[in-house]
Amino acid sequence: MQYQLIEDEISLQKLCQQYSKAKVLAIDTEFVRTRTLYPRLGLLQIFDGEQLALIDPIAINDLSPFWQLLANENIIKVLHACSEDLEVFLTSANCKPVNLIDSQIIMSFLGHGLSMGYAAMVEHFTGVQLDKSESRTDWTKRPLTQKQLDYASADVDYLFQLYPKLIVEIEQAGRLDYAKQETQLLIERKFTAIDEDNLYRQIKLAWRLNPQQLNTLQYLARWRFQQAKKRDLPIGFVAKDHTLLAIAQYNPQNIEVMNKLQGAELLDLRHKGKAMLSIVKLASQTSERDYPAKINRLDEYPGYKQIFKTVKAFIVAIAEQHGLAIENLASKKQINQFLTWHFNINEVRILASESLTQTPNVDILMGWRNELFGQTLQAFAERDFKD
Repeated sequence: MQYQLIEDEISLQKLCQQYSKAKVLAIDTEFVRTRTLYPRLGLLQIFDGEQLALIDPIAINDLSPFWQLLANENIIKVLHACSEDLEVFLTSANCKPVNLIDSQIIMSFLGHGLSMGYAAMVEHFTGVQLDKSESRTDWTKRPLTQKQLDYASADVDYLFQLYPKLIVEIEQAGRLDYAKQETQLLIERKFTAIDEDNLYRQIKLAWRLNPQQLNTLQYLARWRFQQAKKRDLPIGFVAKDHTLLAIAQYNPQNIEVMNKLQGAELLDLRHKGKAMLSIVKLASQTSERDYPAKINRLDEYPGYKQIFKTVKAFIVAIAEQHGLAIENLASKKQINQFLTWHFNINEVRILASESLTQTPNVDILMGWRNELFGQTLQAFAERDFKD
């Protein structure tokens, strides 16, 4: 496939002016993310069926013409497995794409599982086996090799070719709207700001801590994330989870005690001990009434295991009825999200002695899932709770 390598702003402007008239654009990104919090963009690939271009974001300072294409609601953008691409768009330009659809999500609704790779999709439709050996190369190093450029161009070449076939199949299956909604849900999640005050809840075994210990862990988790952002480092490079957990649990008052903590990473203490000790002291100034509540584990709820099995069996039946895999309807995490809401809302109802009609922020009870089975599941769960 012939391609144009774009390495200056004038060429980019001309190219994007041409692309602004397109109905569909196949897009991909290449980036490096080995020792950084944020992905470092190395290449942008784009194809409209006529001109395939590889845009060098390292050579070009102003990529705004490209970002404008992503935000153009008149152009369909198709990407495959776009989760990390969305992070690139977010961290590079805070550019939230419009009218985007993920071909991996389309394939999932066609019965190919939730994580079908690009090469597997190409082989499924064409029989061509793509060479993926360049995928983990350093895309920020210049000059890029011919092999890298050829590899990158193939990613959008086949994607554009396959898109019409994907659309025909997903429309025949009656699931195009599902795929669009699921893509948009992914976009919304990626562009939702991280709640730094709740990062501590993501740390394994945090449920073992009491409110005072959780308060310290909350301060430490927030500090770690802010350090990672400031220095563009992976979270674990600042301090490991088990280090934060040990410090929160034992509440050391000086470096000598901190250095003897069981479960803490020695390197974390050596490099960040003083900083973490200052955070512990800052956390100790918090009033007891402002401590986080004890974390209640969902699996400790009376009858949780049986209730989970019952709900899953209900969803499996719905999936079979509609010819879908249960993975499309609800993951374990999504079922647990629903049950957490269900248990909490009914506890509130008991305390308030009234029915609550608030709209829940629960995946199963939104969009196509709610239309397909969410309302029925709610009624089913209500009967289960009362019994």
